[in-house]
Amino acid sequence: MSTAQHLATIDLLCSREFPAEHGRSDAGAGGPGYHIAELLTSEDFWEDDGTAWEAAEEQYEAERDGLSVLLADRWGAPDLFSLASLFERTLSGGEDGAGEDMPEPWGSLSSSVPDLHLWRVDGRWVALGVSQWDKELPFQLIALVTEIDPP
Repeated sequence: MSTAQHLATIDLLCSREFPAEHGRSDAGAGGPGYHIAELLTSEDFWEDDGTAWEAAEEQYEAERDGLSVLLADRWGAPDLFSLASLFERTLSGGEDGAGEDMPEPWGSLSSSVPDLHLWRVDGRWVALGVSQWDKELPFQLIALVTEIDPP
């Protein structure tokens, strides 16, 4: 996908109604109050010595940063929002030793995305991030549009 296609996908998600149920769409995943688009997905790293992983990480962060510059021209500089503390809260901290429940999409994002570039646009949150579930699995450049406030 090109940068123009990424921007078109983000624009589409900003204008779309949110789905009533959790599920997949043509752009990625969604549920009540949110859309997550998988803009770009790398190869996996099962046979990698770490070289390809490092290059992919740099590439995906550069892709995110480049899109952020273009979106900043529209909406101003993004807030940098770390999801690390949200992830920690999902692991522990409850009275029974169980983790805190986070509203979606924040709960699932916090387990694979370390931080987001985040804007508030027309009553919705728009974010860009780089996701990776595990060292062997692909990187993904993701876009989020949600009406659910970050916890």
